[in-house]
Amino acid sequence: MRAVVCEGAGGIEVLRVGEIPDPQPAVDEVVIDVVAAGVNRADLMQRQGFYPPPPGAPGTIGLEVSGRISAVGAEVEGWSVGDECCALLAGGGYAEKVVVPAPQVMPVPDGLDLVSAAALPEVVATVWSNIFMTAHLKAGETLLVHGGSSGIGSMAIQLAVAHGARVLTTVGSKEKMEFCTRLGADVAINYKEAEWASVVQEATKNAGADVILDIIGAKYLTDNVKSLAYDGRLVVIGMQGGARGELDLGRLMSRRGSIIATGLRFRSVENKGQILAEVVGHVWPLIAEKKVRPIVHSTFPLAEVAKAHQALEQSNHLGKILLTP
Repeated sequence: MRAVVCEGAGGIEVLRVGEIPDPQPAVDEVVIDVVAAGVNRADLMQRQGFYPPPPGAPGTIGLEVSGRISAVGAEVEGWSVGDECCALLAGGGYAEKVVVPAPQVMPVPDGLDLVSAAALPEVVATVWSNIFMTAHLKAGETLLVHGGSSGIGSMAIQLAVAHGARVLTTVGSKEKMEFCTRLGADVAINYKEAEWASVVQEATKNAGADVILDIIGAKYLTDNVKSLAYDGRLVVIGMQGGARGELDLGRLMSRRGSIIATGLRFRSVENKGQILAEVVGHVWPLIAEKKVRPIVHSTFPLAEVAKAHQALEQSNHLGKILLTP
């Protein structure tokens, strides 16, 4: 089958499309003929050599796909050849076929096309597990989302609004501010033109945010802690702004705050299955009711994977970037 392979680690020049063996399912796995695959920042890190796949996972890049099942392991129940689905992966999505543990496979939400479904698994699993299962965001609380125009950010805004929360977000342009407010964000802050932490305090009348979803890491640590409400929860899911920062424990203790750092890729199949079961139960009905939707910015053919990575690195997109084999 055709798949994206990396000739070493580095820039987009290491990406090429080559031939690798077709995957074969174990007894508890299925094979999916890929219709579309999501492009994520974790993919860029893997290409650069900073984020190797977990033991036993495919060495090729790609953390989410949509498609049709073409083979089913002997012990798999509930899935048949020909079923349309989307899936969360530990790797291997940039290919014509991928093998996936059955608990990590989900049906396509009612009313959604199969290509767009590829924009869901990584994003929705990340948002739901962190904001709702871990930080327990409730109606009436305030959520601060950094990077609100990204795939994760745009889904976080929509889900928080759907659950009755107030949403503040940081972005890097006027266009992205307008995009986020259209999604339901109450306040969008251009971090290039304003001190976002000061705007958060003003917008919340110095109360702060109950939950902060952060993709930046060290660079934002001090201001994130300053921006927490009493009993606030800071959830760190990325390190685009560095891995080491200085933590003001006095400030954190005075707000009774908590900091949680999480990842999705290295969780067990069982744990991922639990998250996805909640996603199907709680998020899929919202998509069917058109209260929440995946936002696809652009789609590239597999042969143009370098252009897709370049587009993500330039960070001018609104929502998700996809590949189609």
